[in-house]
Amino acid sequence: MYIIVNPRLATAMRLWMSVFFLCVSSVSSEFNKGEWKEFKIKQGPVRGYRDSSGELWIFRNIPYATAPADKNKFKAPLPPPTWTEPLDSVDKRIVCPQFYEENIVKDAIIQENCLIANIYVPDTKKENLSVLVYVHGGAFQVGYGDWLNLRNLMRYEDFILVNFNYRLGIHGFLCLGTADVPGNAGMKDQVALLRWVQKNIQNFGGNPNDVTISGYSAGGSSVDLLMLSKAAEGLFHKVIPESGASLLAFTVQSDPLSIAKNHAKALNFTDVDNIQALEEFYKTLSYDILTADEFFLNEDSTFTFSPCVENDYWDGAFLTKSPLTILKTGDYKKVPVLFGFANMEGLMRIDLFDMWKDRMNEKFSDFLPADLKFESEEEKEKAANEIKEFYFGDKPVDTDTILHYVDYFSDVLFVQGALWVAKLHVEAGHDQVYLYEYSFVDESTPVVPFTNERGAMHVAQSFAVADGFNLTTNNKDVISEEYKKMKKIIRGIWHDFIITGKPVPKGSPLPAWPPIGAGNSPYMSLGQKLELGNAIAPERFNYWQTIYQEYYKEPIPPPYSPPTLHIEL
Repeated sequence: MYIIVNPRLATAMRLWMSVFFLCVSSVSSEFNKGEWKEFKIKQGPVRGYRDSSGELWIFRNIPYATAPADKNKFKAPLPPPTWTEPLDSVDKRIVCPQFYEENIVKDAIIQENCLIANIYVPDTKKENLSVLVYVHGGAFQVGYGDWLNLRNLMRYEDFILVNFNYRLGIHGFLCLGTADVPGNAGMKDQVALLRWVQKNIQNFGGNPNDVTISGYSAGGSSVDLLMLSKAAEGLFHKVIPESGASLLAFTVQSDPLSIAKNHAKALNFTDVDNIQALEEFYKTLSYDILTADEFFLNEDSTFTFSPCVENDYWDGAFLTKSPLTILKTGDYKKVPVLFGFANMEGLMRIDLFDMWKDRMNEKFSDFLPADLKFESEEEKEKAANEIKEFYFGDKPVDTDTILHYVDYFSDVLFVQGALWVAKLHVEAGHDQVYLYEYSFVDESTPVVPFTNERGAMHVAQSFAVADGFNLTTNNKDVISEEYKKMKKIIRGIWHDFIITGKPVPKGSPLPAWPPIGAGNSPYMSLGQKLELGNAIAPERFNYWQTIYQEYYKEPIPPPYSPPTLHIEL
């Protein structure tokens, strides 16, 4: 059975995904033949090559774990392989199975056992270098480790970069609460990578006691969850969530067993209340079916399969309490956090405006985020009408209110959940959270349709940190002097945080940047100039705080399901 991708989805997907391809690394052949360096790691010797710039040694495609196969494919990762002869760590373009994979990377090898890491080591005599582990985004559905190129961030030559693949979509995030499908396989891959770094990074000249984890979009949500997970505690020392957070509707499944049942029904499986039969159904599905799903058009600000709260019966759980509970109790290790988002994150949904605006006017409640719950349909409709009025007043969703459309999706997808996380950090006594809003635009930034306004779209700050051309154009030559300056500034901020745990350390020429306190103040505005502000969109934030207090739907784990006993007579 195959799910056919409809033309409107294909178009929307191409538009949405095109954002990510602008800065994709395409450097697999950029090395000087014969210039190799060998290191010994726990698994055996590895050989990396000097890149064409002469500034980096690159070790690609190193297995950090083994993905279990066949009916075990939803379990935690297994130990990596070992070898005795040197492993030539070149790019084999191994990518995990995923939706829309033909556009992910040219000539990719799509395979089940896809858990590989890439290590970038500066050509320096310095030792005990800081380490940056970067988690790719892609809505937990798509992507791969080398999706963004961060070589220019590494020109400081004082830290090592690690990126990696992890299991995606249903493969990584089906959560049934059973022994074979406990949930969070993709997050357990991330923990396995961090453990691998602890065991091996010193062999590359890195300091395992100075590891920063960072990521964009779903990668940002991932590193925020890693900070709350007991399984990952002590494996890193600083965190940079970029346009992602633990309390976003798409970050954690609200009711994973119900989601798994509903998706199975959509695949024409009917015996969904028989948990053993449901488990067997998913365990025997082909990857063509597992990766053929249209999650990018969900109206409820989710992408269906994402991390979950696990039941606490099975060993090795990644997360057994909801992020809200953990944040409220303060039961997590508090490390420095550089936390923020772009000012028009909702531009991520701008290409769906024509498709959605009339439906939003007809039934706005369909577009409420999935992390809200209501006692009845009447209550849901009443709340939806009030929320719609807050954003659009007495006007319809239309071309003259498109900026409110952007604000709405900015808030329900990213901003308000992130600000709530920041607030809870402060209330838990965390005094090392540095908050920013990235709003830089230049003349090449397209205006929002039907307006003369410009704004920074989803993960714009990540693209400013990354190499490549302007986020908003498809031409390396179209980089304004202003954007070059911003890229230099934001790389300096990220670098200083990786090294010192502060975005603006003493002696920096940039404005002083203290951590936030009550009211999420102050925050740094990363716009045409850098300046401290008191609060980000306080009216919208206060409004959503009342919404969350009344309607927030805290994620629940799947119930414990005992294993089936097979007795042979």
